[in-house]
Amino acid sequence: MNIVSLFSGCGGLDLGFSQAGFNVVWANEYDKSIWDTYELNHPHTKLDKRDIRNITSDEIPECIGIIGGPPCQSWSEAGAGRGINDNRGQLFYEYIRVIRDKKPLFFVAENVSGILAKKHIQAFTNILSLFQEAGYNITYKLLNAYHFQVPQDRKRVIIVGYREDIGGIFDFPLTANQILTLRDAIYDISQIEPVPVAREVTKTHCLVPNHEYMEGSFSSIYMSRNRVRNWEEPSFTIQAGGRHAPIHPQANKMIWVAKDKWIFDPNSSKPYRRLSVRECARIQTFPDDFIFKYKYIPDGYKMIGNAVPVTLAKILASKIYIDIKQYQELGYGNQLRQHKFNQQLTLFLQASSLFH
Repeated sequence: MNIVSLFSGCGGLDLGFSQAGFNVVWANEYDKSIWDTYELNHPHTKLDKRDIRNITSDEIPECIGIIGGPPCQSWSEAGAGRGINDNRGQLFYEYIRVIRDKKPLFFVAENVSGILAKKHIQAFTNILSLFQEAGYNITYKLLNAYHFQVPQDRKRVIIVGYREDIGGIFDFPLTANQILTLRDAIYDISQIEPVPVAREVTKTHCLVPNHEYMEGSFSSIYMSRNRVRNWEEPSFTIQAGGRHAPIHPQANKMIWVAKDKWIFDPNSSKPYRRLSVRECARIQTFPDDFIFKYKYIPDGYKMIGNAVPVTLAKILASKIYIDIKQYQELGYGNQLRQHKFNQQLTLFLQASSLFH
């Protein structure tokens, strides 16, 4: 089953879909700091490095599915939150344009939870309507990755569209009973000393690839919250920046001293340091043979923090694979559940206040 990937990043979503049996034949990523990593780890995928706005739909290969995560900074709760009024937010329309023109059997779009914020209701509703007008039955859900075998608190919105002739709509798979922790993810490399790096990465001799961590001071914003979770907890969200990486669980929890002010415990038996690039990758469920190429360590953290956790992608992709296979073999997916887009939209509008 051939699919294409838009706004691919380093390819966490792509890898999960590949593991589920899909063949990613073409991908698009405009950020040159990511190109080497993508091409190294996805050698059988053609990477188009142009701005998606300069790529016509007929230049994109025929496919049965399109996946991708249009830039999320515009929708982030931590950022300015300009949404569709920002150039990056408007790239969502490029994603819709390609879906409308290529008419794949399905698509998957991933974005941050901030896209559900009350101030973005009109824009998000419009995006869903445009997907429907393109000929798709839509479902979406706010997921926490730790419910899907990812050792991390990470809330993301997943939108899945099935072309109308499939005759059904995507049902999100059930969540897992087992919650994975930092111990599951990185304890086995806790005795391997990582390499501190201020910015530029020189040749290192890590026993584990990409086992460097960003050294340097911690901002007042960073110190306004506890940034340490212990071995028996899932990680905080892995963000797209080294300065905001969580602290390794070897250290004691931080101490609250006043509103929006925490300090490191001076009696901690182990030092405080940021998680390494490889530790962040483990928490994002990338395998150790997925090698990140970067000259500057912030680029390593950025690639990983912007990625979709591989295991979450695989779980979603496996369900889609079954549905599409059933449609191809039986026609019109007569066992898929029937839902209505307008019911989804009504539920969203009613529940939007729950996110505030």
